[in-house]
Amino acid sequence: MPDLSLPDITLHYEVEGSGPPLILLAGMLSDSASWTPLVEALAQDFTVIRPDNRTTGRTTPWDAPVSIKAMAEDARALMAHLGHDRFHVAGHSMGGRMALELYGLAPDQVASISILASGPHKLPRSLAVFDALLAIRQTADGERLWLKALYPWVFAPAFFENPENTDMALEAALNYPHAQTAKAMAHQIEILRNFELSLKLEDVTCPVQVLYAEDDALIPPGPARIAFEPLPNAEHYMIPNAGHSIHWDAPEAVIAQLRGFLASRA
Repeated sequence: MPDLSLPDITLHYEVEGSGPPLILLAGMLSDSASWTPLVEALAQDFTVIRPDNRTTGRTTPWDAPVSIKAMAEDARALMAHLGHDRFHVAGHSMGGRMALELYGLAPDQVASISILASGPHKLPRSLAVFDALLAIRQTADGERLWLKALYPWVFAPAFFENPENTDMALEAALNYPHAQTAKAMAHQIEILRNFELSLKLEDVTCPVQVLYAEDDALIPPGPARIAFEPLPNAEHYMIPNAGHSIHWDAPEAVIAQLRGFLASRA
């Protein structure tokens, strides 16, 4: 459970496996644990590195200055600390934007980018969803209610066919010892409110794959596909039967796509 001291935060991260380095960047409200369904398989072929983004997990303090670019700078500092001068990047949702910002900071170091259930643009509806979830969380019994309100936005329809899935996910989230607090959640939401990608997609010349979730309600794949069109070296794939939590709804499909894409670029 190592930590890296940076000027304004102590960055927690996890490292598993061996092989070419692959850093996994988590999305909104998530930390390194969000990658659990993929880690064991990917660690067979890669050195898998998972930081806790600012405001999440065991990275402290929770109220350090935060932006997507700042978190990309943290990732770059982490890879330098670990001695990786060239590496692959995969990011989910907000982490996909972080991956692009990381490329902008270190284009000669990023060997490839994998973007999962993300979009390069600010989405007012997503911001409205997170604002509403935070408001629910701040009510009586809000810690349970906001999670129940979140799940239809992030999981595929099949998740709800078994009522026990919601109960199991809810109990796991409520018992997770490093869960993001409501104050930290509010702090991180400002990322979305202030987000502007600092580079042009046309300038991203490394290999890129974009994985869309067929049933993504939070970042619909149609508009996201159009927004990513300017990427010059991108491969686009639709993952069926998956919602925004693409790597939880369809881990085997995501693992297969990542392995296939990275195999020729390792």
